[in-house]
Amino acid sequence: MVGASNRPARRVLMTVDSVGGVWRYAMDLAAELKLWQGSETIFVGFGPEPSPDKVEEASAIGDFVWLDLPLDWMASGPDELAEVPALIASLAEEEEADVIHLNLPSQAAALKTSIPVVTVSHSCVVTWFSAVRGHGVPDDWAWQQQLNREGFDRADVVLAPSRSHALMLKQAYGRIDNLAVVPNGSRYQPATGEKENFAYAAGRWWDDGKNGAVLDQAAALTDFPIVMAGSNKGPNEQYLALEHARHLGELSYAEAMALMEKAAIVVSPSIYEPFGLSALEAARAGAALVLSDIPTYRELWDGCAVFADPRDPKAFAEALDHLSGDEELRANLGAKARARSRLFSVEEQATAMHRIYDLLTCQPESLPAAE
Repeated sequence: MVGASNRPARRVLMTVDSVGGVWRYAMDLAAELKLWQGSETIFVGFGPEPSPDKVEEASAIGDFVWLDLPLDWMASGPDELAEVPALIASLAEEEEADVIHLNLPSQAAALKTSIPVVTVSHSCVVTWFSAVRGHGVPDDWAWQQQLNREGFDRADVVLAPSRSHALMLKQAYGRIDNLAVVPNGSRYQPATGEKENFAYAAGRWWDDGKNGAVLDQAAALTDFPIVMAGSNKGPNEQYLALEHARHLGELSYAEAMALMEKAAIVVSPSIYEPFGLSALEAARAGAALVLSDIPTYRELWDGCAVFADPRDPKAFAEALDHLSGDEELRANLGAKARARSRLFSVEEQATAMHRIYDLLTCQPESLPAAE
């Protein structure tokens, strides 16, 4: 379906990776843009290769190209990324893209093209170190800060998924003139059914920012079952031993969502979360939310979640014990979270992105009428 203006379908070259939430962000956004605005997406992937089910999903939405090059946070230095901008520019020209949508700011650095460039900061090592370690990047990671800064300066528009993350970017990098906030959305439509008495958490637990160790310790302090889904082994040999919670490993998206729909409580103990898609999906499923008390989660979910000190396993255990004994409170929190989740629809997200694309490509109907 083409948008109301009946303009020709726009072609968007969008970078993706299969490691974290960027994949779900890209798939949901591109699917919605295709459905309502007729946009065509060319996905260009970096980093570890995706699973066959992810390849199938992306190919059903748009064209799909995978490049054997690392993500910036997986590279040992900038030389490993030197080919990235030229390859992106070449593919964009070859595919006759109208817009380049980059999901890593570093990918915009040294990008030479006349095609408009949007870059989204879903996360970065600089803000990660600030939130998780409490200090700046180590000297041997300083090149990442410089590369991201160049990417911000090169992009026509820089986006953050929350005001909290936008503030973190400003604190880490200084002034970013072309920075705007477009909250994430979700296409997830949960099934309705009875909730079961367990707490569920999903994340890449090898990442210290997801704070899986604290949740695993909390599982030893409560009788309420905690189920953790997601890999505890990272691509750079990171590893987190999970000894107390029930760890299911990495699941398909469908399997993970089926568990989330059943869980009475969904927990996110993250120390670092620029948005937190898992919390949004849990809210749409009507789960009671137990979230780490960090600025992002306060911004998005204050008034409809229970918050716990992310450094304190006992705080999470006490929150779970309190909710496990109060079914009415769980139901009330779940209803409030579901109502709040409607503010973060993929329709709103796609509409905002469509307007930005219009502005950058100078569609006449997006500009003031000539006098």
